[in-house]
Amino acid sequence: MSFQQFIAGFLGAGAIEILASISGFLCIYLLIKRSIWSWFFGFIQVSLYTYIFYIAKLYSDTGLHIIYMFLQVYGWWNWKHNKSEGNDLVIENGSLFSFLICWGVVLLATVVLGFTMDEYTDASFAYPDAFTTTASLVAQFLLSKRYWFNWIFWIIVDVVAVYIYLQKGLYPTAALYFTLLIMCFFGLYAWLTQSKTQNLESAKA
Repeated sequence: MSFQQFIAGFLGAGAIEILASISGFLCIYLLIKRSIWSWFFGFIQVSLYTYIFYIAKLYSDTGLHIIYMFLQVYGWWNWKHNKSEGNDLVIENGSLFSFLICWGVVLLATVVLGFTMDEYTDASFAYPDAFTTTASLVAQFLLSKRYWFNWIFWIIVDVVAVYIYLQKGLYPTAALYFTLLIMCFFGLYAWLTQSKTQNLESAKA
């Protein structure tokens, strides 16, 4: 019996989804604050959602959250070793070219994964699920690397995710992702502001 199955049996299917949603909310709140503790709550969230999405037959999302578990550890390590002298997280700007390349990767991977899931599994919403999977992986990587435009990816992912989860009857999860969608706009503003502050400080140095 896996950890997720043990928790599901102990708490019940609805309770595990609520617990995962609360962990996700805390994770995003701490990400906006650029707190390294966000990765702790993120690890709890993705572990629980691995089980939830498997039961819902959202297989792309299931695989995504397994990879997320490893990315949570990497994100914690990267953030820990990239602090400013004032112990604040260093935000990376990135370029327009890198931004467009990332979207190209998302679209290509969506087509490949969506086709595979649609043809060879009984996956629900194969292509939208594939999009949220690939875009989330790219967004999570950009977040781990501290690029401010990771929030743009998350905003689009959350819009699609809310639609999928409403259709699948995962109402606590849909509510979570709608809340996260709103929070992502605050995250984008906070990280952009911090990035501009760091650029000004670097120019003065």
